[in-house]
Amino acid sequence: MEVVEDLLASWDGQSVSTHTDRQTGTLMFVCVHSTALGPAGGGTRMRVYEQPSDGLADAMRLSQAMTVKMAVAGCGRGGGKAVLAVPELPTGEARRALLLRYGRLVASLGGTYRTAGDMNISPDDLDVVAETCPYVYGSSAAGGNSGWGTARAVLHGIRASVEHVFGSADLAGRTVLVQGAGAVGHDLIRYLQEDGATVLVADVDEARAAATGAQVVPANEALQTECDVFAPCAVGGVLNAQTIPQLRCRIVAGSANNQLAEPADAQRLQDAGILYAPDYVINAGGVIQLVGIVDRHHDDEELEASFAGVGDTLRQIYREADAAGTTPAAAAERLAAERIAQGRLTETQRV
Repeated sequence: MEVVEDLLASWDGQSVSTHTDRQTGTLMFVCVHSTALGPAGGGTRMRVYEQPSDGLADAMRLSQAMTVKMAVAGCGRGGGKAVLAVPELPTGEARRALLLRYGRLVASLGGTYRTAGDMNISPDDLDVVAETCPYVYGSSAAGGNSGWGTARAVLHGIRASVEHVFGSADLAGRTVLVQGAGAVGHDLIRYLQEDGATVLVADVDEARAAATGAQVVPANEALQTECDVFAPCAVGGVLNAQTIPQLRCRIVAGSANNQLAEPADAQRLQDAGILYAPDYVINAGGVIQLVGIVDRHHDDEELEASFAGVGDTLRQIYREADAAGTTPAAAAERLAAERIAQGRLTETQRV
């Protein structure tokens, strides 16, 4: 309990809602970090934690990250995140019953927090949550799988990054190595090929990599392979003090979350002459897709314009970073802080 109290005392967010599901022993944490720009949006993560406090810490950390992502994406939404800290991953009817009860918890917050999918929560699971909660993104009837939207935004982000480094957004003749051929990576490869890029792919599952039709690179050689753009689309933390010197690219621009092992890695990339597209900026297409479909009722043309806006945001970030002599990561953080501060000011004026 002391650890939980310390976490709550040190957090700068707005609210934490907790619930103990006595039927399963699951602890539910719903963290709303900020509603300065609108109702908080963010996924629900279901996993087994060593300690309940680890689940709360995870939800707090992720909700803060969602505030920044939503601010930079211009979605008119704040940041939140939920964690279902389960003793074991449930299946069958027990899973369904747990998700229905979780939906009631989210519904009780009156729309302050709007949930989506995350680790171990699929669109099918969200269909169940939606039976007891109207505040759901990513169910079958509310946007579905957001992988393709993420890939579209990354494509626009790569175009903007190539333009900044090489003077033209044209991808014909450019080589892009996509690390990870999962839901986002697979779609991104197809979009890049349609744009005329030469696409390399690396994945621990070589059969999955080969199925993309791109040239397969052994997974353990991805970082050292020469390319114009390295696009991490798998696990996070791939960029660190040991791996950055191995890179043979001019640009890092991909969909993976938390690509930098530590903040200092942004400067390491800068010092190596590598342009870094901050991950939470370039991978915001998923939230743009879901908010656009569910809340703004955007059609395909309007969605594509919103995805293209990710490229425009990166152009702004690169210009401001160059002007200030800083990293794109620092410029992105400053942009997010300015937008959140403006949202708080507007919120105060309304009151």
